[in-house]
Amino acid sequence: MALRKFVERLTKPVEELDREALAQWCDAHEPVPIDRVELRRPVRVAGEVRSVRIVPRAGADAMEVTVSDGRANVVAVFLGRRKIAGLTPGRRVVLEGVVSLDGRTRQMYNPVYTLC
Repeated sequence: MALRKFVERLTKPVEELDREALAQWCDAHEPVPIDRVELRRPVRVAGEVRSVRIVPRAGADAMEVTVSDGRANVVAVFLGRRKIAGLTPGRRVVLEGVVSLDGRTRQMYNPVYTLC
């Protein structure tokens, strides 16, 4: 059994191993998996920051942070912000807020965040 796991680790792509490790970390924080969140209800999700970008919305800047838990993504939108110290790609974070859909993208506006 141990040999099988060892061989599996050697033959799996690195991206898949990283995705599995991230999903394991997220499960340890007891959040709702992003692909199973209920819309328009307060939820707690955890994941890793994949990208950060500044987008103008209604004449003011907004910071969009894409967070992945290894299964799906959610975009945290911080209105009126250009920068949040510590929210950088690769950083793990727990978000609490209400998820809505914009097209097929899950979004949270101004969520409460905890850096891990």
